[in-house]
Amino acid sequence: MINLDLTLLEKTELFSSLAQEEVDFVVSNSSGLSLAKGSSLFTPGEIAKHFYILTTGAIRVYKNREDGGKDEMALFSAGDTIGDFDFARGAQYDAIAEAAEDSQLIMFPAPNLTLAVLAQKEPRAVCSILLNAIVLMTGRIKSVNKLLLENMSWVQELHRHAYEDSGTGLWKHTLINDEIRNVLKEPAALIMLKPDRFKILVDSRGHAAGDEAMVRIAIILKNITRITGNGWPIRLKSNETALIINNCNHTQAEEVASKLQKLIEEMEPVPARDDNPEFNFSATVSWSVWPDDDAEWDSFYSGNYASLLDNWKESGNKIVHYTKTGKQ
Repeated sequence: MINLDLTLLEKTELFSSLAQEEVDFVVSNSSGLSLAKGSSLFTPGEIAKHFYILTTGAIRVYKNREDGGKDEMALFSAGDTIGDFDFARGAQYDAIAEAAEDSQLIMFPAPNLTLAVLAQKEPRAVCSILLNAIVLMTGRIKSVNKLLLENMSWVQELHRHAYEDSGTGLWKHTLINDEIRNVLKEPAALIMLKPDRFKILVDSRGHAAGDEAMVRIAIILKNITRITGNGWPIRLKSNETALIINNCNHTQAEEVASKLQKLIEEMEPVPARDDNPEFNFSATVSWSVWPDDDAEWDSFYSGNYASLLDNWKESGNKIVHYTKTGKQ
C-alpha cells in the first residue's frame, strides 16, 4: 500500500478554494499510485477520468512521430499536477505520459471511481470542483470568451447530471438542499403535490404503472414551469413532487395550485383490468409563499411538507394554503 500525504490535494489550484467538507470529500476519494520507470500513466485515445499530483519521480509526456522519433511535450517533476485540464473537460488524451524514473502520484478520483459516481454521492462538491476547473482553464487559454463558449454545454451537462432525476427528468431534491437559497427571488411560491391512492395503483397494476404515472405528472410540472418561465419542477421523494416559482405572489400561487390539481384530475385514467376497476387520478396540494407565509426557509419548507402529508392522510384530494400560524 502506498503511503502518501493526500492533504497535498488541498494545496492544488483546483481544490484550494473548496470548503473544508469538500476538501475532505476529495481526500477520502483519492488514492496513491506507484509507477515503475518506463510505465505509462496514460496513452492516446484514453479518456481523462483522473487527475494526478506527482509527489516523487518524473513523468515525461510525448507524441510518437511516424518516422519513429518522439516529440517531447513536457517533463513533470515532484509537486506538479498532471492532466487537470484534460480531466476537467473529460477529454481524450492525444499523447503518452510515461514515468521517466520510478514515481509516486496522488490520483483523483481513486481507481474504479468516476465523477459520475461521485456526483451521486456529493453533487455540490463535484460541481464546485469542475466550476473551479473553469477558473483554472482561463489562465491557460488566451481567450476567455472562447473558453466559455466551448465549455458552456459541458457545465450545463454537469448540472443536469448532478441534479436531474433519471426516472422523470425533474430536478432532484438535492437541488433544494444545495442551491435553492442562491436562486430564490421573493416572493417565491412552493407548491407541493402528492397523488392520492398511489399505493393502490402500484399494488394493483405494478411498479411500471406507477413509473408511467410519475412520468406523466412530471410532464405536467415541466409544462407549468415552461409557461411561468422562472420555476423548478422537483421530485422530492417517491411520488411526492413540488414546484418552486420565483416572483410569484399569493394570487398567482393559488391559481397555479388549482391548475395543477385540475391537470392531475384530467390525466387519462388507467383502464380496468382483470378484477381491478378503472383508476382515476387525484392529488393533494399544499402551497405557500416565501417569505410572506414564513420568513425562515427551513421551517417554511418543512411546514409546507407536513401540511401536505397531514391533508393527504386525512382525506386527500385537497388544496391547502400553509402558513406559519396554521392552515388556511
